[in-house]
Amino acid sequence: MEIQDLKPRSGSDTLRLGDSDELVVMENFGSLPQGEIRLNSHGLIVICTEGMAQFDYDGMQIQLRKNDLYLYMAHSVVTNFMSSPDFNCRQIWFSRSELWNINKYGEVSLSDLPYLKQHPVIHLADNDVKLLDEYFQLLCRRMRDPDPVLYADIVRSLVSTMMLEMLCMMRRQKPEDKVATSVHRQRLANEFMRLVEQSDGRIRRVDDFASRLNVTPKYLSTLLKETMSRRPSEMIHFYTLKAIERRLRYTDMTMQEIANDLNFANASFFGKYFKEHTGMTPLDYRNKYHRQ
Repeated sequence: MEIQDLKPRSGSDTLRLGDSDELVVMENFGSLPQGEIRLNSHGLIVICTEGMAQFDYDGMQIQLRKNDLYLYMAHSVVTNFMSSPDFNCRQIWFSRSELWNINKYGEVSLSDLPYLKQHPVIHLADNDVKLLDEYFQLLCRRMRDPDPVLYADIVRSLVSTMMLEMLCMMRRQKPEDKVATSVHRQRLANEFMRLVEQSDGRIRRVDDFASRLNVTPKYLSTLLKETMSRRPSEMIHFYTLKAIERRLRYTDMTMQEIANDLNFANASFFGKYFKEHTGMTPLDYRNKYHRQ
């Protein structure tokens, strides 16, 4: 069966930052189509406000009830969705590019990804529900009344702050792992994420990271698959593109200068790499986003 690429819908209760789908807030849930569903270009934050739902998330059964927070990671597959008649939720959709824009306000780390992948649902305490509700209401009110000067920055900073609050809530509920081998594997996955983030796109070979971690590339790939359902190369590409986008948007570096800075063989190879992963040439990307 073909996997459907789900995109955010339109409507009076759906708010967008600008005219794109890069950052979308939905106040009410819309029913999911039948079959296998995947968000190829978005991550998703869901807060269940009423009822319950059940579905499979990359083969893991998920149940959502009132006051549950669910974090969906891009490219994961959702199947067998069922919900009660009164099920409703709030949603925040964000693209990979928009995640960088959000991240620059709060430096939200991805080192918690291994845990989040295995435990994507968090049950919120009453005071956490109240706090996130206040944030959400403020975010929606701000998105409905855009200011032409700092509107986008205000919206992104609000979303970033909400993400930091959610991360704090998740960490409070994160249990201590009692199995030594599991602790070791968790720490190794976290250290890989730290090294990839620290490399800022300049290191792109899985072998190089495996060597720094004193493991084989095969072991590193197995570890990431088990802890995050991701390949090491996916996270390397993510941070490489993040590094490129930052230079294209917020500097006047030439294509050759960016290629040199990020250790590409030449500007031509750099351009091919970027287009292969984004569908745009570096120049087209700069013209669209430069100093927005």
